[in-house]
Amino acid sequence: MARARSAAPPPEAILALTDADGRLAIRATPNARADAVMLPADGAARVLAVRTTATPEDGRANEAILALLAAALGRPRSALTLLRGATARDKLVRIKRQ
Repeated sequence: MARARSAAPPPEAILALTDADGRLAIRATPNARADAVMLPADGAARVLAVRTTATPEDGRANEAILALLAAALGRPRSALTLLRGATARDKLVRIKRQ
């Protein structure tokens, strides 16, 4: 039996975590049980949690994370750029304004 996908937070809630330049801080979890995009649990942290089932080999996890985020935002993958954190769990992504 396939596992049901959890709903991503609304795009407005994700965009509310960006700074004035459209940069978004992400805490990545590769090798997770399921793909998920989650808002911070407490109001103080401004870091979006993204979990992916992809392994962190050859950039697969980074691509999966950017694809998940693009889908949650309803934008093409090309609208996102990984600025920092290619080999780290803490990442910084720029989201192009529409």
